[in-house]
Amino acid sequence: MTIDLSNAEWFKSSKSPNASECVEVAFAGTGGDYIGVRDSKDPTGPALVFDPSGWDAFVAAVRSGGFDPA
Repeated sequence: MTIDLSNAEWFKSSKSPNASECVEVAFAGTGGDYIGVRDSKDPTGPALVFDPSGWDAFVAAVRSGGFDPA
């Protein structure tokens, strides 16, 4: 499945300490059915796309340290 993110409105977290080193998020699809995540330094590069339950799982893993280096 391909999700069109060309007209998505991307935003950065207000908690991002350095505007040049962060990710951007956008809600896409009818009613925000999908959440896109991309590298702010490469806005034309690839984006990860989640459905709402996948996004919730991703955010929970980030908050719990699931992606922290060992």
